Amino acid sequence: MARSWHLGASVTAPADLVLLRDGAPFAHGSLAVARSIQLSNPRIAPFDALYLADIAGKAAEDAGLDPEFFCATILQESAFDPDAFSSAGAVGIAQFTIGTADSGGVDPFDARSALYGSAQLLGDYLNQYRNVYPDPYAAALAAYNAGPQAVAAYHGVPPYAETRAYIGYVYERWARLLADQIKRRRV
Repeated sequence: MARSWHLGASVTAPADLVLLRDGAPFAHGSLAVARSIQLSNPRIAPFDALYLADIAGKAAEDAGLDPEFFCATILQESAFDPDAFSSAGAVGIAQFTIGTADSGGVDPFDARSALYGSAQLLGDYLNQYRNVYPDPYAAALAAYNAGPQAVAAYHGVPPYAETRAYIGYVYERWARLLADQIKRRRV
């Protein structure tokens, strides 16, 4: 399996061994994220999950974001599915609309481009809201979900049930990623 690539989740691992779940404790954040990808989206092969987690972590760091926060956002957006489509017209791993992707110079169908573009956009929102709102992370997520116009109109997180639930789900995923790393490091 280690020498293969894009085999799909249907390839079986050696008896009694499942990569990322049964391995030794991990101290690197990408492994915790890859494990969460596998749990959220079993169609993604383990090595693909690790590859995407690594790209997302590097994109987050380049944009000045906490990698686990960013990865929790992508887990909520698409479960790291590069081929995701939403009924609202958002596409790809970062769930860009075509207009938003075009305005940011992002190819939403290319996972690397979409992850770097998404991290940059979310990082820009976070920096913009850092000294403006009590919880700039929630405001940044609201802007990513409902648009920066909604955040400006409501002077923070808009009262939309979908947006408020979205923020809660991302925070839950973020906390689980951090807890998984701490738990695994102690073992």
